[in-house]
Amino acid sequence: MATHNYTSVTEFVFLGLTNRLDMQPVIFAVIFIMYLITVVGNSLIITVTWMDPKLKTPMYFLLSQLSTIDICFTTITVPQLLIHTFSRNKTISFTQCMTQVFFFVATGNMEGYLLAAMAYDRYVAICNPLRYGAIMTQKLCICVVLVSWFLMFLNSLLHTILVSRLHFCNNHILHFFCDVPPLMQLSCSRPIINELMLLTEGATVTLSPFVFILASYVCIVVTVLGLRSTASLRKAVSTCGSHIVVVTLFYGTVIRLYFQPISNYTLDRDRQVAVFYTVVTPMLNPIIYSLRNKEVKGALRRTLSKIFQ
Repeated sequence: MATHNYTSVTEFVFLGLTNRLDMQPVIFAVIFIMYLITVVGNSLIITVTWMDPKLKTPMYFLLSQLSTIDICFTTITVPQLLIHTFSRNKTISFTQCMTQVFFFVATGNMEGYLLAAMAYDRYVAICNPLRYGAIMTQKLCICVVLVSWFLMFLNSLLHTILVSRLHFCNNHILHFFCDVPPLMQLSCSRPIINELMLLTEGATVTLSPFVFILASYVCIVVTVLGLRSTASLRKAVSTCGSHIVVVTLFYGTVIRLYFQPISNYTLDRDRQVAVFYTVVTPMLNPIIYSLRNKEVKGALRRTLSKIFQ
């Protein structure tokens, strides 16, 4: 029987995005600019949805929650990446690493549940417009958000505990932040329980909102086609277009990153996808919603005019 030598790991070392010194200033500048756009853009969305009376609707309440998640999600990883870009000491303690895993998994999955709630909002608005006000109440939206957070924290706690109990043969993480798959790669033996939980419970928690979103849009398409109206089709596309783009970006990268065997995990390819997932997507969300939404653009103009009067 093969034996493995392992010691108690007290800290991890990140290998980062690249070892090329000439590329580090470029990486720092690009990621810093994208992070700045993410924070400013999503903060503007939060501000206008809370300040503008015309955006006091369930849809924009959920959008403000999505923007809050995007700021938290990218802040969990990007500031650390920026600091480590020019630092020789690219280490993180074991406790800090597990904390990062916990909040990264929780906020990442929470975004999927908010997108599902937004899809349901669009379904009710298009398929049952007369009862929209009675169904999509503020109380329902707050309950959905709170229950989703509770479930995501439980799910994240499960995966954090499982990965923290692994025996690590080395402490060099093939990534720029602590995440479940790269930590599982450091295990001295194949982490079968972790893999099973990731591909069963993890897949259920992550993909359930995606299935719900698809079902909502199938109902929307059936309803719109039944109306046989070009105007109705155009309105549905304008109403749901931004949401569809955001869902595609989010789940396209999630499925690519997490639903593959750990043996297929490759450093360069998956780091690039992770950068898109953690940096680019949160930056694009407010841009997509502001450019494709007349109400948000109007609210932004009104809010900015008040601020700079």
